Amino acid sequence: MRVVIAEDAAVLRELLAQMLAERGHEICAAVGDADALRDAVAVHRPDVTVVDIRMPPSHTDEGLRAAIDIRAEHPGTGVLLFSQYVETKYATRLLAAGSAGVGYLLKDRVANIAEFTDALERVAAGGTALDPEVVTQLAGASRRGAELAPLTGREREVLSLMAEGRSNAAIAQTLFVSQGTVEKHVAAVFDKLGLPTSHDHNRRVLAVIRYLRS
Repeated sequence: MRVVIAEDAAVLRELLAQMLAERGHEICAAVGDADALRDAVAVHRPDVTVVDIRMPPSHTDEGLRAAIDIRAEHPGTGVLLFSQYVETKYATRLLAAGSAGVGYLLKDRVANIAEFTDALERVAAGGTALDPEVVTQLAGASRRGAELAPLTGREREVLSLMAEGRSNAAIAQTLFVSQGTVEKHVAAVFDKLGLPTSHDHNRRVLAVIRYLRS
């Protein structure tokens, strides 16, 4: 996996680079501002980027705006926002720029290195990785439209866990049900949302995006 890191805190930037390199990933660049991030992605065409939202010079949304530009100009590059803050408008703007290969993790809530690298690999592969707190706040901030009305309570629960990037096996463990039961719920979600038969991974992403945007 080829990675570009954009983090203005030098110590954290170097720690992320070292951590990923030790696990066999190629660090193409580790930069401290949004302009350098755009340049690094254009030159190296990485599989995924790790992006802090608040970067110089104003420390507001420079990283987010660069991430949106990257999604538009390099759609094959995954973007993982890695921030201290839950900013629902930022997550919504990023999701609106593309339906696959996006993530949003909170720095203070990543429990271990394996959790972080697993999320990064999912995003690089075109999946989603959203912190449960981000999912909760997005769901609370949005209006549940008619599109999700046909879903049962359990199906919405499964869809919420899918939005966190969890596999069917992980969802089964969380809900204390069999994996087969989860697969039936997932199939029902696809059917009720009118998602065409295709690769299940793509349908999972589409279902998650509809959930978060509705």
